[in-house]
Amino acid sequence: MGHDAQETDAAAAVDFKEVQATEQFQELRKRHRSFVFPLSIAFLLWYFAYVLLADYAVEFMSIKVWGNINVGLILGLLQFISTFAITAWYVSYSNRKLDPIAAEIRGEIEGHEFDKHGNQAGRTAK
Repeated sequence: MGHDAQETDAAAAVDFKEVQATEQFQELRKRHRSFVFPLSIAFLLWYFAYVLLADYAVEFMSIKVWGNINVGLILGLLQFISTFAITAWYVSYSNRKLDPIAAEIRGEIEGHEFDKHGNQAGRTAK
C-alpha cells in the first residue's frame, strides 16, 4: 500500500466529532471566532456607512478636499486600504494564534509530528 493510501486510511479512521470536542479544537474555534466575527461586523458597518453616505449625503461626499479629490473618493479609497489592512492583520493573527494549535491538532490526527512550517519532521519541503 502506498504512502497516500496510508494517509487516507488514517484520515478515514479519525472520529472528527471527537476531535471537535477536544479542548484544543474548542480553543482554536474560540480564537478564530473572537477575531473574525467582531472584525466582520465592524467592516460591514464601515462599508454600509459608506454606501449610505454615497446615497443620502451627496453634498457631504462631494466636498472638495484637494483639487478634484473629494470626501467620497477618499472614503472609497479607504475602503480598499481597510480591506487589505484587515487581510494582513488576519494573516498575522492566524500565523501567531491559530496555526500553532491547528498544526498540533493535525499532528495528533495524522499521528505525525510537524515542524513550524507544517512539514513532517525529518522531511524537507519540495
